[in-house]
Amino acid sequence: MKTEEQIGTGRRKTAVASVRLRPGKGAILVNGKKFEEYFPLELQRQSVLSPLVKVSNPEKYDILIRVKGGGIQGQMIAARLGIARALVKEDADNRADLKAVGYLTRDPRKRERKKYGLAGARKRFQFSKR
Repeated sequence: MKTEEQIGTGRRKTAVASVRLRPGKGAILVNGKKFEEYFPLELQRQSVLSPLVKVSNPEKYDILIRVKGGGIQGQMIAARLGIARALVKEDADNRADLKAVGYLTRDPRKRERKKYGLAGARKRFQFSKR
């Protein structure tokens, strides 16, 4: 017997999250750790679970999140996008609700590369007239 699970991928800056959504009792693991351990702030946890709260009961699914790269904020947003995409795969009727609040939108902003002859991407070296 194979359990029916949906996989969603989310990205933000350099953070990549792979989310597995399967029917269950509400257990959430992030990189093998408890959800509360990995995202210690309540605001972070609410943000990650917001797509689930929007369309259904969070205790209806077991979620396994693998996330790497970037910082905690980028990982949080990547995980949220992954959950939203997995929910759309599970039921296409969820798409309209999630799209309306912007949970299916990938944030395209990335770090700008450093250019030669400059101190950073745009910052210049100090100018001295003499």
